[in-house]
Amino acid sequence: MKLTDNDFDLFGVPVRFAQERAQLDARWKALQSEVHPDRFASEGAAAQRVAMQWAIRVNEAYQRLKDPLKRGAYLCELHGAAIDAESNTAMPGAFLMQQMEWREALDEARTLEAVEALADDVSSAERRMLLQLGTLIDERQDWPAAAGQVRALMFVARFAADVDRRLDALGQ
Repeated sequence: MKLTDNDFDLFGVPVRFAQERAQLDARWKALQSEVHPDRFASEGAAAQRVAMQWAIRVNEAYQRLKDPLKRGAYLCELHGAAIDAESNTAMPGAFLMQQMEWREALDEARTLEAVEALADDVSSAERRMLLQLGTLIDERQDWPAAAGQVRALMFVARFAADVDRRLDALGQ
């Protein structure tokens, strides 16, 4: 194990989109027990600093690997397909129309039931898009298309957060 290993190598899992969450969780716990700074308390400050670097590295890798969107973005980056979400916001027209329809629906939603229905619709779309992302990465290795899908999913995730805030405001 090296600090410079990619997240997949660090966790000893295949470099692919499809991952078993239970396996990631178990590996995270095992790695944390190996590198936790408390294990190095008797070895001095330098050993504890190195252990802290390892603990941080393991936690960062775990956060990327356990989240499908972050994992997809990471895989794209590993394969040379930059996400560039800040500068590359080009999306297909149908996707943009869907976003506009969702925004209008959220603006017009006055009842808890209406917002919940929208949340279900967004969640369903997000699941479909994640399945498509898995296909683009694991089956096709189409990195430019996968990067575009990640950018689209980022839009959906932001909108889903807006819907969740509305649900919270309605007392849900």
